[in-house]
Amino acid sequence: QVQLVESGGGSVQAGGSLRLSCAASGRYAMGWFRQAPGKEREFVATISWSGTTTASADSVKGRFTISRDKAKNTVYLQMNSLKPEDTAVYYCAADRSGDYYYPESYKYWGQGTQVTVSS
Repeated sequence: QVQLVESGGGSVQAGGSLRLSCAASGRYAMGWFRQAPGKEREFVATISWSGTTTASADSVKGRFTISRDKAKNTVYLQMNSLKPEDTAVYYCAADRSGDYYYPESYKYWGQGTQVTVSS
């Protein structure tokens, strides 16, 4: 009943930028997570429905910015100063009911979009 559609992934060189988009209607808090091969899914950033409250992982602070455009029903993840360590599949998640840090707190998930950062 709730569909999340992610876009904007791709391949860039270290130091480059990408902007991920997630089409997601509804009054939901949203989150971005990422998962690299052999690693657990990890929290990246979250935003309240209003867009006034955000939080991000220490590993991306100062480089990634989460935002939303309610008129366009879209959540964004602006990724600057990308590092090879940022390479992962990035997932959009919606409808948070608990601690924003845990994947288990989110009810709906997108299909994921690949981000590859080369040295």
